[in-house]
Amino acid sequence: MERYVLVDHTADMMVRAFGSTLEECFANAAYALFDQTVDLSGIGTSEETDIRVTGIDDEDRLYSFLSEMLFIEDCDNLILKEFDVSFDGDDVVCHARGETLDRSRHRIRSEVKAVTYHMMEVDRDTPSVTVLFDV
Repeated sequence: MERYVLVDHTADMMVRAFGSTLEECFANAAYALFDQTVDLSGIGTSEETDIRVTGIDDEDRLYSFLSEMLFIEDCDNLILKEFDVSFDGDDVVCHARGETLDRSRHRIRSEVKAVTYHMMEVDRDTPSVTVLFDV
C-alpha cells in the first residue's frame, strides 16, 4: 500500500497519508513531509530522536506533530525517514531515525516553510490524514 499521495493544490503542497492505523497515518504524513523536502532514498538511519507533543483533538495533534518534525529539520538539520508513532492519551509519541542533511550528497526537492490547519483532515474511519504544507 502506498504511504501517501500528492493532492492537486494551486500554490502549496497537499498530501493525503494512509495507513492501517491512525498512528501509521501520522508516521506516513511525517514521511511525506521529509520525502517532499529531500529524496529519502539516499538518507540513512544513523541518528535517532524522540519527540512527544500534545493536542486538544486529532487535527491539533497532527499539526503539533508535523510542526515539531519541521522544527527538527530546520534547527537540527536532521532529515528523518523512519517513524514509530504511538498515542498516549492526548500525546503523540514518536521515535524517529534519519541522518544529518548533507547538501553535497542529498538531493533537495523543495522547502516546506510551515504546516497549516487549512483543509487539514483526520479520518479515523478510513484511516487517512490530509495536510497542507506551505512551500
